[in-house]
Amino acid sequence: MFGVLINTLAVIIGSTVGLLLKKGIPDSIRDIVMKGLALCTIYIGITGSLKGQNTLILILSMAIGAAIGQGLDLDKRLNQFAEKLEEKFKKNGEQGSVAEGFVTASLIFCVGAMTIVGSLRAGLMGDYEMLMTKSILDLISSCVFASALGIGVLLSAGFVLVFQGAIVLLAQYVSPFLGDAVIAEMTCAGSILIIGLGLNILGVTQLKIMNYLPAIFMPIILCMFM
Repeated sequence: MFGVLINTLAVIIGSTVGLLLKKGIPDSIRDIVMKGLALCTIYIGITGSLKGQNTLILILSMAIGAAIGQGLDLDKRLNQFAEKLEEKFKKNGEQGSVAEGFVTASLIFCVGAMTIVGSLRAGLMGDYEMLMTKSILDLISSCVFASALGIGVLLSAGFVLVFQGAIVLLAQYVSPFLGDAVIAEMTCAGSILIIGLGLNILGVTQLKIMNYLPAIFMPIILCMFM
């Protein structure tokens, strides 16, 4: 778990620095920076989505995952929790959606081969070099995103700890199901959601991204049959 703890700490430190910097940034600059980050988010999503090799798996993953997410109404549950936090933080001058910052940062930090492969290597071989490299990237990213999206980015450290920690602790059990093809399709599905996040930040769409979240895990099952 050493690599996971370092990665989590990196997100906390980067986000804290970003939040401190945010206080001295004028609203006009903060707005244009946030839109610039939205464009970068879309770019990250596009590059990740190209890693998929089976379009049918992507389509089925999105359809089945969206149906499950909508049935559970994950977006509503997250927003109910976020609203309680927003009431507290907005009293202290915090602006922006806690849920938006949390979901955006969580997906960017946890979607991709580096997250899954790095966690598997840490759990199976005690090799956390890849997670250390990822920690440096996340340190910088969390600082930038927190300065634009707020406290939600800091809270995403908890998701990083739980998601990556679960893979590390269960590595010997889940590794047979997480081959290169599965990881590629999971990255592809997650990256499509990242594109949606970028469009939401720009105000182009109002997608309930959390309701699509189960789509990321659908390739684990679908790749067994396709």
